[in-house]
Amino acid sequence: MSVVVVGLSHRTAPVSVLERAAVPGDGIRKTVEELNASEVISEVLLLSTCNRVEVYADVPRFHPGVAEITTVLARHAGLAVADLSDHLYVHFAEAAVQHVFAVASGLDSMVVGESQILGQLRAAYALGTDVGSVGSVLHDLAQSALRVGKRVHSDTGIDRAGASIVAVALDRATEQLGSLAGQRVLIVGAGSMGALAGATLRRRGVTDVVVANRSPERAARLATALDGRAAPLADLAQEIGSADVLISSTGSTGLVVEADMIGDRSERPLVVLDLALPRDVDPAVAVRRGVSYTDLDALRTAGAMVSDSEVAAATAIVTDELREYLSAQQRLAVAPTVTALRARANQVIDAELSRLDGRLPDLDPTARREVADAVRRAVEKVLHAPTVRVKELASEPGGDHYAAALRELFDLDPAAVESVAAVKQPSGGGAS
Repeated sequence: MSVVVVGLSHRTAPVSVLERAAVPGDGIRKTVEELNASEVISEVLLLSTCNRVEVYADVPRFHPGVAEITTVLARHAGLAVADLSDHLYVHFAEAAVQHVFAVASGLDSMVVGESQILGQLRAAYALGTDVGSVGSVLHDLAQSALRVGKRVHSDTGIDRAGASIVAVALDRATEQLGSLAGQRVLIVGAGSMGALAGATLRRRGVTDVVVANRSPERAARLATALDGRAAPLADLAQEIGSADVLISSTGSTGLVVEADMIGDRSERPLVVLDLALPRDVDPAVAVRRGVSYTDLDALRTAGAMVSDSEVAAATAIVTDELREYLSAQQRLAVAPTVTALRARANQVIDAELSRLDGRLPDLDPTARREVADAVRRAVEKVLHAPTVRVKELASEPGGDHYAAALRELFDLDPAAVESVAAVKQPSGGGAS
């Protein structure tokens, strides 16, 4: 298996680096096409969200493939390769598949269990298919990851995380302020959680929304989607002063809202909802008069966060599915050898029947057919057990050694068999 993952996320990079490395929607196609044009990359997908940038690729050789991906990401981010490499992680083969499955399941998200990543992965797959950068390897991987993600969300309670966190947080705001309709809400952070909060606010009748973000472009996009207004992060203290609800989730590694940005709010109560991990808001704001402060710890206590048992259940599903995926891939890897063995047997049979024709040119056609059928049945019976067994053994650790032994013993070259050499194309239709 030659699948590699090269990326950076909220776990490895500060928000300033993530924002530079993030590929905007209109640039994803160009970046995928650039990577796909490389001779050291066979297939490629690009997943770019507010909290992660990851390249999934099938590479003929590990080191050249990783070097090429790193160079392209660094160039896009405007960083030296050495500077970006400090924040990158690389997974290969089995570890790469396990990572992709965990990402699709929401286990690697900033808020564990959020389901938006499934849609983002589906979009990345669709674009790769459209560009032509997805072949049989990444088709199988992406489809399997999407299926695993769906199974995790349907079979465990993990799928309630993102929406539940926002809903419970806004319920707390409603307890403090009454109806949120007519209140001004300041959203700090224009990522997936900020977008989810904005959409939930709209459904609850909130029309006065301000969005502040380190990237003005992202703030403007989310504000436009919410029929709100974008504000520069430099004006944060001023915007907080005129807000009734502050929702913050930036993905920053340090505090975004300092305690001195919020004064006495006894005349105009302020509800602060810190949905970031690590936290965005200094907890000291809770002592300010008129300020109600809620963070993820409080929401976990209220049951809005995914429990450890739910995470364990989701992880068990990923482990199960990983085992099945690897077994299936090993069986596929052995198939060309089995096909080559049968092709070699047919070549020998045909050659012997041809010699028989030369020695017995007057042999009755009916008798010749009977001889040919008998020889083919005999060879089929001899080959049946080893070919079935090698497929079974392929699913076990070290199973590829049995196929290698067949190739060595019978001097087989699977790539020389025309029927095997053709690359399997993804089946028609989009992502599941």
